[in-house]
Amino acid sequence: MTSKQRAKPRHNCGHIVVLSAPSGTGKTTLVKKLKQILPDIVVSVSYTTRKPRQKEKNRIDYFFVDEKEFREKIKKNFFAEWAFVYGNFYGTPKNFIEENLKKNKIVLLTIDTNGALQIKEKYPDTLLIGILPPSLKEQRERLKKRGETDENIRHRLKESSRERKILLEKYHYRFINRDIEKTAKKISSIIKKVCGI
Repeated sequence: MTSKQRAKPRHNCGHIVVLSAPSGTGKTTLVKKLKQILPDIVVSVSYTTRKPRQKEKNRIDYFFVDEKEFREKIKKNFFAEWAFVYGNFYGTPKNFIEENLKKNKIVLLTIDTNGALQIKEKYPDTLLIGILPPSLKEQRERLKKRGETDENIRHRLKESSRERKILLEKYHYRFINRDIEKTAKKISSIIKKVCGI
């Protein structure tokens, strides 16, 4: 399912693609698939103050830092965007984006809607792609499998309704992620078309 509600960004020197999705929508697996299809894209690694989940690795999945260090980086204008989400800070390093844009790279950011709108404001040509779960029931099951507590699941599902509204109103394209392989192919086609590759 795609939508072209807003004008598509134009391609210039490098390009930013933002992928946003409510918790439990499968965006981590989706990014891995996109990397297989488009090996030349570079994926930004966010900084966060939350604790690593099982199998997550520092500097690969996230840069895991404490709140003091994160706040110091905010003061130093280190982040292109940052947000406080689900009780933790998340931020995208500005240098990573700037350096790769200069190299004419496509930079993929997997960030929440708050961060995405900050990026869009600073980099108007950013392509915004939203991912939605097939149903709330399936989203709830994915969160359970991930080991989230009942309280966290309720909070994340409530937040998802707010995120869904932004995805529908502000994003260039939205996809319902019923099948990872098919969704990845559709998104890669959009990226190729918009970014001129």
